[in-house]
Amino acid sequence: MSQTKARKKPGVVRFFEGIAEFFTSTVKAFVEGDIFVKLSALLCGTSCFARKQYLKGFFICLIQAAIMLVFPTFFFPYMSKLSTLGTVQQKRVFNPETMKNEFNDYDNSFLILLFGVLGVVLLITAVILWMRNLRNAREVELTAKSGKHVNTFRDDLNDALDRKFHRTLLTLPVLGVVLFTIIPLIVMILIGFTNYDRNHLPPSKLFTWVGLDNFTRLTALTADSSFGYAFTRVLVWTLVWAVLATFTCYIGGILMAMFINNRNTKGKKFWRTCFMVAMAVPQFVSLLLVRNFFADLGIVNTICKNIGLTDWLYSIGAIPTANFIPFLTHPAWARPMIILINIWVGIPYQMLIATGILMNIPTELIEAAKIDGANAWQSFKSITMPYILFITGPSLVNSLVANINNFNVIWLLSRDVYTTSDQLMANANANEVDLLVTWLYRLTQDQSNYKMASVIGILVFVVCAILTLVAFSRMIKGDKEESFQ
Repeated sequence: MSQTKARKKPGVVRFFEGIAEFFTSTVKAFVEGDIFVKLSALLCGTSCFARKQYLKGFFICLIQAAIMLVFPTFFFPYMSKLSTLGTVQQKRVFNPETMKNEFNDYDNSFLILLFGVLGVVLLITAVILWMRNLRNAREVELTAKSGKHVNTFRDDLNDALDRKFHRTLLTLPVLGVVLFTIIPLIVMILIGFTNYDRNHLPPSKLFTWVGLDNFTRLTALTADSSFGYAFTRVLVWTLVWAVLATFTCYIGGILMAMFINNRNTKGKKFWRTCFMVAMAVPQFVSLLLVRNFFADLGIVNTICKNIGLTDWLYSIGAIPTANFIPFLTHPAWARPMIILINIWVGIPYQMLIATGILMNIPTELIEAAKIDGANAWQSFKSITMPYILFITGPSLVNSLVANINNFNVIWLLSRDVYTTSDQLMANANANEVDLLVTWLYRLTQDQSNYKMASVIGILVFVVCAILTLVAFSRMIKGDKEESFQ
């Protein structure tokens, strides 16, 4: 009987075990180290000077001095006010020396939040570097005691440009991601727990922490909660839109590629060129032109009115007015129209991908299926479609998430055109064709309601993360690659 393999620990468990090991090894290095290692806890370069690593010790001491200078003078004043986000509001006071009204020494809640978070991140980074310095000091001590060569500054520099060059290359990109992505993301998430809106705009006003009040307000399902009322409807439409927009373009692109690549199709280059025109023109130009075509007074409505289609639709109760067809101004018409327009814009891209995949399907599989008596539909269902799904699975998930955040199509087709008649939706500054991302944009640009926009952004992230994790976990489950080799 074969010995069972040890089950691999989950990534989360290994992550926390790594953190615990890092702390315990640091404590062990401090306890077991010599006097110079212990002194490195106070003056970080002490161990380097003791091992004749003078230049390295100088730079470490210089970094420590910079941290000890910057934190008390700049970051700590902001970090100390993080609990309240400021208490002194801006106002003009009379200065008897200058005989003028001047602003007082007020607090800026947004700067307190921004630099407070930055200070906390830098403080955590400084502590990690301090702990790594203790561990390195202990390692150098053991190296010296064993009689081995202790690296000089030149050796460390050559090592950074050779064996550890990958770390050197990643230093600036990682620093940029932390400063320009992670920290702003943390700040935007924290804004969701404040009352930051047009009534609390810095620097003239202060905002403060409100806990989960904004989340409660957004998810409240009572009739008198305009945000709760709007959120449920916008969320449902966002998910419906994402599924329909993704799979209509995906399936349509595959069918279009199969049509063009069929041996019986004549003029393949002509058809391929026609379908690629929509992709060749910039998307925002196409969407704005289509919006004008289908406007209430646009060319399509003019043609429909002249041929009597508008009057007929009005007579059967399909439209609320006899003057025009509300292609983009009524929810029952606007939602299907937006999906149809997105199909026209999105199919060419999926068609290109599907064309490349269809051209690389092993012909032996198709021929073997024909020999076994499979018809065209059976070959498509059992060979072509599984092969395409295997190749384009990650792209399909990416398209689904991208459509949840598809700002351009919804915004360009509905901006200044669609007006909701639902008062509760209007109170929340939303409408029936809004996605969560366009609603978020309206809240920030039209109402300066940053707190609710932040909450919506958090929920969008949660929805996208759940869909992505579930989809990818199902894709990588099992070994499906052997089926197509």
